[in-house]
This record gives sequence, structure tokens and C-alpha cells, in this order.
Amino acid sequence: MNTRSYNTISTAKEKVDRKWFIVDAEGLVVGRLCTRIATVLRGKHKAIYTPHTDCGDYVIVINADKVRFTGNKMLDKVYITYSGYPSGHKETTPARLMHPDSHELRKIRVVENAVKGMLPKNKLGKDMFRKLFVYSGADYPHQAQQPQDLIK
Repeated sequence: MNTRSYNTISTAKEKVDRKWFIVDAEGLVVGRLCTRIATVLRGKHKAIYTPHTDCGDYVIVINADKVRFTGNKMLDKVYITYSGYPSGHKETTPARLMHPDSHELRKIRVVENAVKGMLPKNKLGKDMFRKLFVYSGADYPHQAQQPQDLIK
């Protein structure tokens, strides 16, 4: 008879060792980039992953305004928002968000929306999303954390 005991270890959020990662998004495909980012934010890349605990790492994305879409998604994909009021329905495309004349915050919204859609839709997902920092240029204020390259 086997006397071994196999217990699953549940990780507490206080015991999680968080690291910082950086991604240069220039020329990368949005969907493939954001799935990798969402995996790191959730902590699924770690052996200590626990679904009900925020055990993910911090991710910095630079050059988010230079991501690319495959096929005709730049024009065919539609982002829909609804405010809840009559005539509060708004539609926009990635081409309009990433237009050279548009504001910096609109350009990074493409990456933020993609990652947010891949995270849980609850308080835990909101905590995970707060660990994502997206910048449209190559400058970022997190040099003190000494981030490592996530995608080479």
C-alpha cells in the first residue's frame, strides 16, 4: 500500500515573489503579444500558480503604438462601448485609435483592451490589470525595478 500523501499547495498572496518584465511591442502581433502578457499577469507561468490568488508579475509594455494586426483586422475589427444611456452606443476601429494624429492614450488602449479581455472579470482581474503599465514611446519610469525581457 502506498503511504505517500499528495497535497496540493495553495499559495498565499503574501508569499508571492513578484518580478518585473518589459516587452518592446514594436512590430509584434496584438493577439499573440497580449496572450503572453495576460499569462504573466495571472501567474500561470509559475509553478506556484493558484487560480484564486493573484500570483502574477508586473509587465511594462513600451512602443505600444507600433503593434500590428494580421489580415484586415485594422479596418474590420470594431470596438463597441455602450454607456447605458439612449444613443450611448459608440463604435471605433483599431485604425482610428492608432491614427498618427490621435492622442497617446488612445493608441495604448488597443493593448489594454486586449489584455483586459483575457483576464478574469472580477476583483482579482482588476488587481491583475493594475500590474500592467503600457507606454506609447520607448521611455518608461520604472528603471529602478530592473525589469527583465519577457519576449526576445
